[in-house]
Amino acid sequence: MADRGGPVSGRFITIEGIEGVGKSTNLAFVRDHLADLGHPVIVTREPGGTELGEAIRGLLLDHRNTAMSDDTELLLMFAARAQHLTEVVRPALGRGQWVLCDRFTDATYAYQGGGRGVARERIAALEQWVQDGLRPDLTLLLDVPEEIGLERAGRRGELDRFERERAEFFGRVREAYLALAAQDPGRFRVIDASRPLEAVQAELRTVLKSAVAEWTGGQSA
Repeated sequence: MADRGGPVSGRFITIEGIEGVGKSTNLAFVRDHLADLGHPVIVTREPGGTELGEAIRGLLLDHRNTAMSDDTELLLMFAARAQHLTEVVRPALGRGQWVLCDRFTDATYAYQGGGRGVARERIAALEQWVQDGLRPDLTLLLDVPEEIGLERAGRRGELDRFERERAEFFGRVREAYLALAAQDPGRFRVIDASRPLEAVQAELRTVLKSAVAEWTGGQSA
């Protein structure tokens, strides 16, 4: 069980991955599957999840903000996260609810760390300050080669500030994600999202069934 940094009883599940892995589609699938197992969840996202966080998200994704420094980007990510944890995530977990989040701090290590080259120690210091030990119980990493992800993302219309980065950037982000998964295999489940959607969701179903059975002593398996 992840370190929560306080007395909580809910479950915290995150979905991660580079652009074009199918997070939105599979987020809905995970939500519905957990509800079918008797565990309705609160669905949220980062950056965002609160009124203030969504305003910060707008700043981060606006492709016109080309002058934003890497440090500004990192601090904005954690500013949005601090508000999100205070206003949404911790209260929900404390009430015993399950939280399903589209990206969390692993994305910061991947994008700002792997992609931008920000030192891991700087990210870790902010993580400890803002989260005080809180980490997800389960992280579903949807993985595709960066060229596939970018090709898929390009079909969605106008690209945001991150989506406009070069393939090399997303290659570093993907490598960072896979390194994180290798370092914490108890929390991460890496899903090959380059396969047909039916195969991806079949594996997600299996992973979720196993996790829920572990958490509930098999009551909802």
